[in-house]
Amino acid sequence: MELSRQFSEQQYARALESWTWLDLDGKVPRFTSLFGDVFLEAADGAWWFLDTFEGHLVRGWNSRRDLIAELDTEAGQDRYLLASLALGAYHRRGLRLGAGQIYAYAPPPIVTGSFDVDRIEVFDFVAVVNIAGQLHEQFRSMPSG
Repeated sequence: MELSRQFSEQQYARALESWTWLDLDGKVPRFTSLFGDVFLEAADGAWWFLDTFEGHLVRGWNSRRDLIAELDTEAGQDRYLLASLALGAYHRRGLRLGAGQIYAYAPPPIVTGSFDVDRIEVFDFVAVVNIAGQLHEQFRSMPSG
């Protein structure tokens, strides 16, 4: 089972419209996890990770080689590709992805705090990532407490 997906330039642009509150300038989306977390390549060759669950953008690797080396490990696959959750959705739940689709939670973990495999469903990539960006922006704008 392939643990990543690629989408068109237009799909990435629409999905990332709501993430403008993060500095995505100069970073090109190259592929995603099966849950819509986006791996972006910068002009300097560094790779960035947009964690759509946590709402964070981090520089994770200095080069493509470093990225591939980490994703070739079980720990890297679980951390960045959510391999165990994806395999659970695929094998245990029988969820299959069509073109333009990813796995997602309904409601999302930012609301429930749960990563239970039984809450995973199949949704449109653009819609899920765009809505996640909107939710994270709203939550970060809320006063603490």
